[in-house]
Amino acid sequence: MTHMDFAHPYFGAFLIMVISTVSFIMTTVLARFVSRKLARLDTEKLKTAIYECGPEAIKQPNAISAQFYLMALLFILFDVEIIFMFPWAIDFKILGWFGFAEMLIFILLLTIGFVYAWKKGALTWHSMK
Repeated sequence: MTHMDFAHPYFGAFLIMVISTVSFIMTTVLARFVSRKLARLDTEKLKTAIYECGPEAIKQPNAISAQFYLMALLFILFDVEIIFMFPWAIDFKILGWFGFAEMLIFILLLTIGFVYAWKKGALTWHSMK
C-alpha cells in the first residue's frame, strides 16, 4: 500500500492541475450537451439571410490573387531566417570554425529554398487577366 504525501511542496500544484483538468472536461461535456438540447435545427433559412441591412452578398468580382499571400509568406520566411544571422555575427569569434561551418550549412539550405521557390515560379508576378 502506498502512502500519499500531502506535505510535498508540489502537491498543491498537482491538485490544482487535476481539478482544472476535470472541471474543463466537465464544462466542455456539459456545454456540448446543453447546446445540442437548446439549438434550433431549422437554421438553414438564417444562413442565407441578409444581416441587418445592406445589399445581398454576391461573389466579389475582383478576387484577390493568392500571389499576394505567397509573396508575403516568402518574405516573412526569408526575413526571419536572415534575422538568425545577427546573433551568429555577434558571437562569431566565440563560435570559431564550427559556428562558421554551421552558418555555411544554414546559408546553403536558405539558398536551396530560394532556388526552389524561384524555379516553381513563386517569385514571378502573374497578371490577373
